[in-house]
Amino acid sequence: MQDNPKHVAFIMDGNGRWAKERGLSRTAGHRQGVQRVKEIIRGAGDLGIQIVTFFAFSTENWSRPKSEVNILMRYLDNFLGQEIKVLHKNNMRFTVIGRGDPIPKYLQAKIKQAQEKTKGNTGLRVVLALNYGGRQEIVDAAKKFAQDVLDEKADLKSLDVREFSRYFYTADLLDPDLLIRTSNEMRVSNFLLWQLSYSEFYFSGKCWPDFGVEELKEAIKEYQERERRFGSVNVN
Repeated sequence: MQDNPKHVAFIMDGNGRWAKERGLSRTAGHRQGVQRVKEIIRGAGDLGIQIVTFFAFSTENWSRPKSEVNILMRYLDNFLGQEIKVLHKNNMRFTVIGRGDPIPKYLQAKIKQAQEKTKGNTGLRVVLALNYGGRQEIVDAAKKFAQDVLDEKADLKSLDVREFSRYFYTADLLDPDLLIRTSNEMRVSNFLLWQLSYSEFYFSGKCWPDFGVEELKEAIKEYQERERRFGSVNVN
C-alpha cells in the first residue's frame, strides 16, 4: 500500500450546479465552495499532507459574467483578510501561482503580503492557482529560459526536463501525487499540464460544496491501493 500523497491538487467543479439543484444563486454555490476549501485545508493538515493546490480561478474564467467575477474577487479578498491569519497561526505557508494581471492591484498587494507573512512557516503548503493556465505557464517558462540563453545565464545544450522545470510557477513545489476533480467531470481543463505527467487521478461524482474531509479520505484510500510505476514495469 502506498503512503499518503505528499501533494494533492484539486479542480473544484460544481459550485454552480450545486446551487442550481437547490434553487439558489451561483453566489451561494461559490460561498459554500469557499467553506469547503477551508475544511479541506484543515483536514489535509491533520492527514499529514504536505501540499494542497486549489484551481481557484483560470485564465479563461475572465469570460464569465462580470458580476460573477467580481463576487469571486470579493471572496478572494475575504480569504486573504481572514483565513491567512488562521493559516499563519497553524504554521501553514500560503502561495499563489499564475499571472498577476489583470487581477486587481489591491488584491495583488494582499497576495504578496500574505505570501511574505507566511513564507517562513514549515507546515502544510496551501497553494491557490489564480489567473492560471497550464499552456500559458509552459509558454512563460519557455520565454524565461530563452531570455536566460540570450543573457548567457543558461546553455541551450544543457536543457533537460529537470532544468526546464525550474522556470515554471511551481519551481519550488513537488509535482502532485494525486489530482482530485469533483462534479463527475473527467478532464484536466488546462491545469498543471506539465506537473500532472505521472499523477494519479480521482474523479468524484459529488459537487465541490459536498466534497468534505471524508470524501478526501476516500480518495486517498483509493490512491493508496494503486500501483505507481512512473513508466517502468513491476517485475515482482
